[in-house]
Amino acid sequence: MGNGISTEYNEFLKTNRGVVNRYLNRALWFFAFTGPAIASGIKGGIFHDITYATCVGITLMVLIMASVHLVMLRIQPTSIVTGIFVLTALDCLLVYMSHAHVSIYLTWFLVPLLSLLYCDKGIFFYSFFLNYLLMFGVTYVNSFYKVTLRSDYDVAQAYFADVMSGFTIESIIMFISAYVIAKLTINYFKSLFRQNEKIRMQDVDMQEKMGILESMSEIYENVNLIDFVNNTEMSLRDNEYTKYPIDLESQTHSRINQKLMRTVMPDQLDDFAAYTNLKTVRSRLSQKKVISADFIDVISGWFRAQYITVDSTLDGIPNVVIYTTRNVDEEKQREEHLIRISMTDEMTRLFNRRCFDEDLKEFRKGELSNDFVLFAMDVNGLKRVNDTKGHAAGDELIKGAADCLALSVGNKGKVYRTGGDEFMAILHTENPEYIRQMIKNKAENWHGVFSTELTMSIGYATHKDQPNASVDDLEHIADAKMYEDKEAYYKEKGIERRHAK
Repeated sequence: MGNGISTEYNEFLKTNRGVVNRYLNRALWFFAFTGPAIASGIKGGIFHDITYATCVGITLMVLIMASVHLVMLRIQPTSIVTGIFVLTALDCLLVYMSHAHVSIYLTWFLVPLLSLLYCDKGIFFYSFFLNYLLMFGVTYVNSFYKVTLRSDYDVAQAYFADVMSGFTIESIIMFISAYVIAKLTINYFKSLFRQNEKIRMQDVDMQEKMGILESMSEIYENVNLIDFVNNTEMSLRDNEYTKYPIDLESQTHSRINQKLMRTVMPDQLDDFAAYTNLKTVRSRLSQKKVISADFIDVISGWFRAQYITVDSTLDGIPNVVIYTTRNVDEEKQREEHLIRISMTDEMTRLFNRRCFDEDLKEFRKGELSNDFVLFAMDVNGLKRVNDTKGHAAGDELIKGAADCLALSVGNKGKVYRTGGDEFMAILHTENPEYIRQMIKNKAENWHGVFSTELTMSIGYATHKDQPNASVDDLEHIADAKMYEDKEAYYKEKGIERRHAK
């Protein structure tokens, strides 16, 4: 702590530690569900390198640490030691999970970021360096295992050097960014407490807010100051700061919104008019700092309209409001891109299980068309390929199957990877047997680097043949037919089913 920090600030830090300690203790108890969650993934075939014993170990470890921390919390709720313990406990949990081959790459950086909540640079330094040392050690230990799964590394040291160099660069970036955030946050809080009496004065408060408004005027396309006391509006982008009168008896929209209405997307015009109605803004903004909504401009795309309270009555009714608009078209595009990523399987670039479940929800809501078909597919012999030729060969087989499915289905529907070597497809076609045969033919002609043979078991169910069946019934029927096809394949090849997948 630096000199000159007020008693109020020290009390704030102490109180804040108590609050953060309580929330992190709740987080520890919540992490007890990590073990059961991973266990369900093991049962579902999602995790292959993790054991049920690991799940039990994770749960017991979390429960013990949470219990110890709870005792410390009751004895010394605001102690720095209590905070350091919970951060250390989280790091120990990460070490255990990483050593047990639970993928937690991003989570390594969570603990140092959580330490910022204490607003204490000492705690942050401790958390960061402990986190890095543990990351370094467990990565080195795991490298001897990881290198056995990779074909692009000859020795564990090479894998360790490659992975750890990336972790180190990311850690440095995180450290610098977090340190700057911590420093700015601490300085900001210190400044608030030093000027506590001054910022209570309305004149100073208004000056600070006007400074913010001037800065905002450089960021936003439109920035208007609306004064409901004097019934005026003024553009802060206008150097002359001209005030225009507002007649709330007859006027429902500000000058700027009257212009924007000319280019708002027609199907959003009613919503925009209701959102920007001056007669209801104060009531909607009552007891709030900000309200915002997104609309589409036919020329420039998505924009965000915001009303921000600058000054209000003791009852929280806004007297002075800032109205801004800002183009957020790129932000919306990024959101759509992230949604697409969340719905896509990383290895095959097909849609994933989450997307499949979401699509099924939509089909459950309405009636199915007569050409609705649901396919279930599975790669034959993948386990044998993994065991004899390695996981790289198995991955190649899965990617090959995905390519064959995507090419065969085309624009007739969507293909999903729902498990390790399991695929589903939802199509609209009058000839599903033709699609099935096309998949078989493409698989027969497929050749890879590690494998020269690719066969798939395929089953499908149609709404036309099963008009009374629900979407879920069709999924079960397709799955059953796929397994019938798989049994026939292994019988034809003379392979015992229990020794192959």
